[in-house]
Amino acid sequence: MTVISEEKWAALRARMEKLAILEAELEEKFVLGSGAGGQKVNKTSSCVHIIHKASGTDVRCQHSRSQAANRYFARRELCDQIEEKTAGLKSKKEQAREKLRRQKRRRSRRSKNRMLDDKKIQGTKKNLRKKPDIRKD
Repeated sequence: MTVISEEKWAALRARMEKLAILEAELEEKFVLGSGAGGQKVNKTSSCVHIIHKASGTDVRCQHSRSQAANRYFARRELCDQIEEKTAGLKSKKEQAREKLRRQKRRRSRRSKNRMLDDKKIQGTKKNLRKKPDIRKD
């Protein structure tokens, strides 16, 4: 069971206060979980759904089987989303997604040929470093 320390809760409350998120503005619902976790997850209302009325942001959280831990994680996720909206910054998830997209992007024909030529040159250099195989049969 995941227990969130009082220090972490205090830090989260301070962050919420800094972002002007009041507990009174939050509508919190507990819904049945789903997915991996077996019968326990499917029978208990451990999934937390928070709606911030002022911004219209809603978050669902089911990181843990513990309802108390999910309340903490949902509030933290809400803070992240509201920070992204107000600051206009890209989230870490969005940055990671963009980085992956850049990595998978196809190279242009010119850069691909240049890269392959460099590999051929490097291969010939490595072959020159090898000792000649002199065997007397």
